[in-house]
Amino acid sequence: MRRMSPGVRNPLGIYYTIRRDNMDSVRYKVLLVDDEPDMLTAYKGLLEGSGFSVVCAGSVREAVAAARDSAPDLVLSDVAMPEAGGKALTAALRGDPATKAIPIVLMSGAYKEEEDVAEGLEAGADDYLPKPASPRLLVARLRAVLRRASAPAELSEALKTEGIELDVAARIVTQEGKKVPLTRKEFDLLTTFLRRPGRVLNVAYLLETVWGYDPAEYNDPRTVTVHVSSLRQKLGKKFGTRLASVPSLGYRFDPA
Repeated sequence: MRRMSPGVRNPLGIYYTIRRDNMDSVRYKVLLVDDEPDMLTAYKGLLEGSGFSVVCAGSVREAVAAARDSAPDLVLSDVAMPEAGGKALTAALRGDPATKAIPIVLMSGAYKEEEDVAEGLEAGADDYLPKPASPRLLVARLRAVLRRASAPAELSEALKTEGIELDVAARIVTQEGKKVPLTRKEFDLLTTFLRRPGRVLNVAYLLETVWGYDPAEYNDPRTVTVHVSSLRQKLGKKFGTRLASVPSLGYRFDPA
């Protein structure tokens, strides 16, 4: 059970229980967008307590930049914000090749009419929730969206033509029919790359997503470098070279 710090308005209720029930050992990152600082604080606390990594943005402009820089797994945005809201953000993200595949969940305090819901979904959102939503419902819906976006069956099917099959649930990697023995972190690292083919992932993002480190406290690139090098060796020349280094930026898995 978690309590918000004194003086902070908590739209979720004073007390709420936290269930740490991650879908797998890879930590999912949520980009949280709201122009109200108290709302950001409340939802950030809930999501972090539920096992998510959270990046916050107070405007559509900040959110678009954060989506490009931090490569979130999901965007959770308020609909009603000054200048431009969640629907404008959805359109902006869907129109950018670098962010168009990121799942988006919109929230609105005026969740009363079917038309409001329909407009959000037609803009490209993956789900729509009332604001405030109960903690249990919010977390459950976010996990459901993430499951749909990164279903192991879809991931394996997409990679069969590359000679690699990855079973997230069983934590097994096969390359051209042969099992590849990976350590736990090597598997998590490969999973992270394969879920985002063609996207450059920086060291800070990998340290936070795969290892759960806070980049503000630990940002030694050697941790990532050593694991990427080992992963390349185990995948062999044919596939290992697709884990490309992008100077001054990070790493990218190049699809065929």
